[in-house]
Amino acid sequence: MAALTALLASLLWGTADFLGGTAARRLPVASVLGVSQLVALLGLVPLAAAIGAFDEPRSYVLPGLAAGLAGMGALAAFYRALAVGTMGVVAPIAALGVVVPIALGLLEGERPSVLQLLGMLVAVVGVVLASGPELSGRGKGGALPLLLAGVAALGFGAVLALVAAGSGGETGTAGAVVMVLLTMRLASVLVLTGLLLVFLRRRGPETGVRRRDLPVLVAIGTFDVGANGAFAVASQSDLVSVSAVLASLYPVVTVLLARRFHAERLAGVQLVGVGLALGGVVALAGG
Repeated sequence: MAALTALLASLLWGTADFLGGTAARRLPVASVLGVSQLVALLGLVPLAAAIGAFDEPRSYVLPGLAAGLAGMGALAAFYRALAVGTMGVVAPIAALGVVVPIALGLLEGERPSVLQLLGMLVAVVGVVLASGPELSGRGKGGALPLLLAGVAALGFGAVLALVAAGSGGETGTAGAVVMVLLTMRLASVLVLTGLLLVFLRRRGPETGVRRRDLPVLVAIGTFDVGANGAFAVASQSDLVSVSAVLASLYPVVTVLLARRFHAERLAGVQLVGVGLALGGVVALAGG
């Protein structure tokens, strides 16, 4: 059951990323983030109430606020990268944020497993192969999407480390995880609201969002909340490593959706690179 729940989280995250990147092609990134993050915040409140998360110790507050700021910047860079670049290349690169908590662990004296070291090597080779056309200027968007994807990866990695710290790490509870995520969304919504007010004062009441755009933006936030909840449930099983690996497959969903709906085609060397990058992510998560 835990494996299916983790796969559900992967499916929802990958779909949310695809929808977010697609929406960012026609809407301001701030508008996409603002509406979707608000929906995610409102969705996490009943989830937290249902599992009694509001009774958790308040040690999650500061890490949650910091994670909210890092996550907001990472999502902004990620959605922009998906909008101007090739989703099949951008998504696997951004998923390599899992390297950040591993690197922090190294600084604290931890030693990665052989599988994780192999995953890092495979992932780096995969990113180089997948990014070849973009780096040479022949790919969609040039090098900018790769730079943005790298920024997103660092931000997502920081979020992983902060969520782990705020939830108590391996000994944490699902309630603590949910409260960190809720605090994250609260921080990002407050900052985005402030930015939106400044934007409206300078540019007038036009945000670019039409009524027909709202279902997609609501879906992004809803899928994000659903993925967070599914992974929180899956992570409570005895097979946490398996859940982490399965949930880390979300870029595959984004790549397949981009191929189906945007007719993205990758060169042979890029397909190999994307496969290696995804394999590296799985090895890192499972190590």
